[in-house]
This record gives sequence, C-alpha cells and structure tokens, in this order.
Amino acid sequence: MAPREAGVLGLFPGCVATGGIQASGRIAWDAICAPPTPFGPAARLCYGDAGLYRRSGSDWEVHTKTRLQAVLAALRAPRPLRLIVVWHMDLLRLLPFLRTAAAKVVLVLQGVEAWRRRPVAERWLLRRVHTFLSISDYTWRRFVHVYPNFTGARHTTVHLGIESSFDQPVSQPDSTPAALMLGRLARGEDYKGHREMIEAWPLVQRKLPDARLWIVGDGDLRPDLEQAASSRGLNGSVEFFGFVSDQQKQQLLERARCMAIPSRGEGFGLVYLEAMRLGRPCLVSTADAGFEVVEPPRSGLAADLENREQLAQATCRLLTDGAEWRRWSDCARSRYEQRYTAKQYQTRLISALQSVLDS
Repeated sequence: MAPREAGVLGLFPGCVATGGIQASGRIAWDAICAPPTPFGPAARLCYGDAGLYRRSGSDWEVHTKTRLQAVLAALRAPRPLRLIVVWHMDLLRLLPFLRTAAAKVVLVLQGVEAWRRRPVAERWLLRRVHTFLSISDYTWRRFVHVYPNFTGARHTTVHLGIESSFDQPVSQPDSTPAALMLGRLARGEDYKGHREMIEAWPLVQRKLPDARLWIVGDGDLRPDLEQAASSRGLNGSVEFFGFVSDQQKQQLLERARCMAIPSRGEGFGLVYLEAMRLGRPCLVSTADAGFEVVEPPRSGLAADLENREQLAQATCRLLTDGAEWRRWSDCARSRYEQRYTAKQYQTRLISALQSVLDS
C-alpha cells in the first residue's frame, strides 16, 4: 500500500535497462533514499520497464511499461509532495496527472532531448520547473539556445559519476596500440565520431602501421560503418566487436591505449569516466561536453571532428607510448578520483536538491 504522503517523488525512465541515463539514475536514487534522507519518504515512478512493482529504497515504487500505466500510476502517487525530480525531459508530460501544485519540480537535462524544440504543450510544462539541473555546462548552453526565455532560470550543473570497483594500480595496455570506441551504433546517434575515425584511420596508419581501432557496440549503423572500413581497405586494422559483456568491456578497456569518442553531440559521456578510471586518456572533439569532462590536454586530447588530419594527429599522439602518455594516464586517473566517483556525484546531487528545498 502506498504511503499517504511522500517528501520526494522521482519520475524516471526505465530503471532496469542499461544505458547512461539509467545507470546515473540508479546511483542518484540510491542517494536520495539513503538515510538519513533530508527529503522524507521517497516515492518513484519508472516509465519504460515491465509493469511490475519492485522494492528498493523507496517507500512507494511502481514500474510501468505503457503510457497508460504510467498515467494511472501518477494518479495514484502519494501526495502531498515537497519535491518532484524529473529525470528525463520526456517525463514532464506526467506532471498534470500528479495532482499536486505545491511541490517544487526539478528537471534534469541529460543531453540531446534537452535541445530539441518540443511541442507547445511540453514547452508550457517547462514553466512548472522550479530548478533545472544539467549534467554539463554544455547541455545547459544548448538548452537555453533552444529556449532562450529560460536563460535566467534557476540552474545548477551536476556532473555525473560512476561506481568505483577498480582500486588496483593502472595496468599497462597491449603492446599493439589500440584506440577503443564504445557505445551504441544507431543511425539516430550517428554523431559520436565513428565515421570520422574510420575516415581518418588511413592517416593514422601512415605513422603507426600497426595501430588498431576497436569498435564496440551494435545497432543499425554498424553495416554502414563496416562498409566504410572495408571500402578503405581497413578490415585488418578496424575491428567490430558487436555487443560485449561487462567483463569483456573491462578487458578491452585495459588492453586499449586510449578511448576515442570525438562526438559532436554528447551531453556528458560516462564512457570517458570508465576510461579515466583505468588511467586511459581520451580523445574528444571540440564540439560538445567531452571537452568539459576530460579537460584536454590534461587527461587527453581534443580535435576538430571535421579536420581528419588533426583527428589523426591527436590519435597518433594518444597511441604512442612514452612520458607524454604516462602523464595523460596519471592525470586521467587522478581526475576521475577527484571528481567523478559515484560518491562525489551523489554529494553534488543531494546538495543541489537540498538547496531547492531551502529556496
């Protein structure tokens, strides 16, 4: 039975699925529910999982699969509420069904969903938001570019973090220099730099003939990328691994010399943290939040995605062993430990939410 009231309600996309938004959401909710919580009883509604009730740290929790199930759950949600945390912009449409006007609404801006122009009804719901939290400064800049009337809105950037399960010293990568690309290969996300890296790879091989590009992930973009590599005669140096297990991913991260995701539309990029945690420097672009997360040239390098020569030069530097690579490796690990652990992320989030209640 649901409690008669709750201090905080979280609206989350499917929490059981994999993905950066889901992973950061699980870490965030653990912090919100952790005693002694400053928010009071916690309730959560997840939209995107099977329609099953699941127990967690929440006092009330329901997982829904369809929009109708989500609406019915919203109508049953505990009230009154002090705080509503909306973990993804798509879930704003559930606000009218919560039947609570007194709660302060916090909207978390994750990335590309925040800089698309929304229908009029959803733009109207943005006026219900008391405070915006963005996962990067870049995401916030893109949001206010699309919605300039919110330029002066209450806003805090809360950088993400990941769990730390790797405390041993940084391991040495394979002797064969390899750059790792990690992520979904979806045509709808054809902005992560895969095409550009493949186009630049012949230039990389002119300087480093034994260099390898490892592409991990699957999706409807993969056949196009495989064709692009084949047409350039790169079948021996560009390898597609498809979907891999967590254990295989960990092994590839340890074997690779760098992470290469020179994206043009990344809202944050948890893959950069996974690499830095292992002391692997990152190649990012100059166009999105990767630059903010990695802070090149401290923990890696940045390149103009449209400049293949620059992209190749940066890749070659990151693949070359020596004092420069070791400095990047040390700085990458240090930056992760100082900024991007799950605990640090949770502390930033709770502080931001507490300031909302205090305002």
